[in-house]
Amino acid sequence: MGKKEPMQEDCLLEIKNVTMKFTKYDVGVDSLKELVVRAFKGDLKREKFVCLKNISFSIKRGEAVAVIGRNGVGKSTLLKIVSGILKPTSGTVRCRGHITPLLKLGAGFDGNATGIENIYLNAAILGYTKKEIDAKLPAILEFSELGDFIYSPIKTYSSGMLARLGFSIAVSMESEILLIDEILAVGDIAFQKKCYAKLDELRAQGLTFLIVSHSQNVGRYCKRAIWIERGRLVADGDTEEIFRRYAEMMNKD
Repeated sequence: MGKKEPMQEDCLLEIKNVTMKFTKYDVGVDSLKELVVRAFKGDLKREKFVCLKNISFSIKRGEAVAVIGRNGVGKSTLLKIVSGILKPTSGTVRCRGHITPLLKLGAGFDGNATGIENIYLNAAILGYTKKEIDAKLPAILEFSELGDFIYSPIKTYSSGMLARLGFSIAVSMESEILLIDEILAVGDIAFQKKCYAKLDELRAQGLTFLIVSHSQNVGRYCKRAIWIERGRLVADGDTEEIFRRYAEMMNKD
């Protein structure tokens, strides 16, 4: 194998020729038992579904990049690959620094554990020590505004409360890259404004963002957008221009 080329000095994240394939079954399977029986009988037809194909781009330190596209085109899968939750079928992801993912509600949480227990669990998964989490705990509790609910099991939380907890953990921990997947669409208007103000603060500090969004308001943070369609990167450029082209395509459809 050839020697890998070094990342450019100002490059913080590099995605190169990333392809992701999943197995798709063409028959209904209602249980694990049925899956095993049908597989044993050879009655299970399956094929590979290509979710992402040869995706390549890089992000410089301090950039904020939006990822747009219709539902099901692979945007969330891409963020999971970048965060290390999924391993791509082929291609590479290289990063300098710590990544904090703010993905789907409840991701990385234990529904039977309390909010405060989940803070330690979630932050530990992200690679932080108990001492580091102890130091950040007051800021997380203050930002979340969950009050005594922080001592209740999160399976009793509303979607807005889960958003508060997840967002508070993500923005309170120190990292170089923040991944955001549509989570700001959840929660009350007052807390959304608070979240946007916090993101403004983090952008001013030079934090790097990769944000999945359907809202053109993301242009507030992102001057650059990546458009994915049917698993392929079809455009990479100015956010306003990419959203204009995307809107034209959606109106035609």
